[in-house]
This record gives sequence, C-alpha cells and structure tokens, in this order.
Amino acid sequence: MYGSQIRFGAHLTPIIDPWRVGPGPSRTNFGGFVLRWGRFRRSCAEFGQDFCLPPPNFGGGFALVLAPRLQGMEPRRWLAAAVLMCLLVHCCGRELKTKHAPIYDPALARTLAEYTSAVYTADLTQLFTWTCERCGDLTEGFEVIELIVDVKNCLQGYVGFAKGMNAVIVVFRGTQENSIQNWIEDLFWKQLDLDYPVMPEAKVHSGFYSAYHNTTLRDGVVRGIQKTRGVYGNIPIMVTGHSMGGAMASFCALDLVVNFGLKDVTLMTFGQPRIGNAVFASNFKGHLPNAIRVTNAHDIVPHLPPYYRYFPQKTYHHFPREVWIHNVGLGTFEYSIEEICDDSGEDPTCSRSVSGNSVQDHIHYLGISMHAESLAHCRIVTGTLQYKMDPAGNIVFSKQPGLSVDELHSAQ
Repeated sequence: MYGSQIRFGAHLTPIIDPWRVGPGPSRTNFGGFVLRWGRFRRSCAEFGQDFCLPPPNFGGGFALVLAPRLQGMEPRRWLAAAVLMCLLVHCCGRELKTKHAPIYDPALARTLAEYTSAVYTADLTQLFTWTCERCGDLTEGFEVIELIVDVKNCLQGYVGFAKGMNAVIVVFRGTQENSIQNWIEDLFWKQLDLDYPVMPEAKVHSGFYSAYHNTTLRDGVVRGIQKTRGVYGNIPIMVTGHSMGGAMASFCALDLVVNFGLKDVTLMTFGQPRIGNAVFASNFKGHLPNAIRVTNAHDIVPHLPPYYRYFPQKTYHHFPREVWIHNVGLGTFEYSIEEICDDSGEDPTCSRSVSGNSVQDHIHYLGISMHAESLAHCRIVTGTLQYKMDPAGNIVFSKQPGLSVDELHSAQ
C-alpha cells in the first residue's frame, strides 16, 4: 500500500468520458472547475492557469491543469475543489515508493484495451481487414497478418502490425458472453493439476495451459509473429487479452520468452483469472518482470480460482503486477484511479480488498466493452474473403505483411 487514502503512484482518470482536443490534452468538467490532462506543448509555468500539476509518474510532458470557473461558484464548491486539489498533489506529486517500479503507461493500456475489444468481433472479414466498428480510434491503421479461430473450442486470436507503435500486437479473445456465467462457476473448481515444464514445483491448470499450447492458436500466433518480424524487423511484441484470453496471453508471452528466446516481449492483460500456484507466479515474474494485470473494481474473474491465504503453497496465486482500477469520491466529486499494486501478485490492499461479485465490471474496462457482439455461442461470419480450414475445421485468415486491403481483395 502506497500512501493512505489515495496511494502514491496512482494515475487519475475522470469517470466522465473526456472529449479530446485533437491529438493533444483532454478535459472534463467537475462541478465548478475544469480538469484537463494530457501532453501539453507548453510547460506549467507558461500555461497561464490557476493550478498546474506536472506529476512525475505521468511521464514527460504530462500535466494536470485545474482551471476554476470563478463566476457563480459557491463557497462550498471552492472548498471541495481545494480539498480535491490537495489530494491530487498528494497522490501525483510523489514518485512510487518501490524498489521495483513497473512500467505502466495508461495510454498504452487504453490502446491495448481497444485491440482486445476488437477481437470479440464476430465478422471475421471485417476483423481481418480492420474495418469493424471497434477497429479504429487509437488502433486506426492496424494491419492484421494472421487471424486464427479454433472453432471446436471457441477460441480466437490475431497477430498484426501497429505502425504507430512499431510493434507486433498479439491478442486473444475471452469467453463468449452467453457462456461466461457457466465459465465463472467452473472457475471455482479448477484444480492445479499440471506440472509446468522446466519449472520444478510450478503447477498450473491443464485447461488454461491447453487452451494456448494444445490448440491451433499457438502455431498460428508464432507463424504470424515470424511473418511480421520478417518484414518489419525485430520490433517489440505486445501480448494482450481479456478474461480467458488474458490467461492464454500470459502463457503465450511466457512461451515466447522461455521456449523461443524472444526479447522485448510486453504483457498486459485485462480481467484475467489466476492461472498457477505461487511457485509458478514467482518464476513468471522472473521471466516477465514488467508484466501488468489490469483489474477493474469488483470484477469477479480476477478473484478466481480462489486464493486461500492460509494455504499459500497449495493454492492459486496471481503473478505481479496488478493495476487496480477503482472509484474514489469526495462528496459530489468522483473519479477513477489506476492504482499500481505491490509486487507480491496478491496485494491485500488492491482488488483483494473488495469482494469480487460483478460480471458488469468484468465486461467493461477503461470505458471499453469487453464482450461479444452477439449472444450466440461462438458466432462467426466469414464474409467474402478466402480463408484456410484445417481437417479439424479451424479457420485461419492469413496474408503477407504490407499487403493493403484492396490488394488483398484483388489477390483473391
């Protein structure tokens, strides 16, 4: 726990969706004053506002600017604003007190959340050509190289190139919404029944492990990464996923580092369950020390399978590091903070401090929908583009990197 009421190192994000000022800063109204945040070309001294806070944890160029609206502002609102500004100074004006400060970028988190949301698109042609409703905004211009669907197991993932980030993006889909309640109930009873290879005493659940290692997804993902890097060079690899997709993303990132010897692999997941025991979590941290697990408020899934604190060596244990999104309020003022938790993986002051009882908190992260477009079980639409199908009925859309959508249609 860092600090008292508001932890040091927290990144503040207003709950109200901001409207953006071009590519620059954003702002929102809070009663009698305006809160603006983002990257500004001018320093605080030049900004000309009443209050300007450049918190070091936001990275270079970031600032929080509070501009009180003087006319018609009641004294009690001024008092509330003053208290809130003191809290902002308290939580943003200090560096994170930890020997192992993780690299957590809220802007990157939102971008990866948009990529993760897109993988729930049922129309595979729209997803493969990146023309779906969720394929835009921060992810505009993304190029899908490989799209893999394991039809039998209702699993899906894609690999592609993000030009603006100059990185390979690997995304795994979570459980479809119509089956999520049954899946959550099953999580209560999943046992640690598989010894993880090359990690003595490390145990995981065979279902989580097999969803990535023993399906067509692993071969498709590795092939997509190799194709993308073959054209664009040894660029960074960012792996992400939501829910069950987060579990698969975790095994994928570990696989790329341990078994393929790849460097510069980043992992960030959203609302993933526990996947192994404490020994596995410790080994995982050694291979991927900057991995981030984003959790949301009372999301039920990160609480599963259950953690029994009185039997720490015999129970599931999250790997670090968690970033917990939750709401804090002061009277009529309410905002969300992204709290960086300790490096234990099971920080008792983060999501473990509340009950995990919400499915709604599981299917919405950072204001972005994380659920299927349709309630139909494993619904897919293939459209007009040609695709490959293996003897087991699995679907693969694949193309050479650099091929435009028009060229792709012409080639077929």
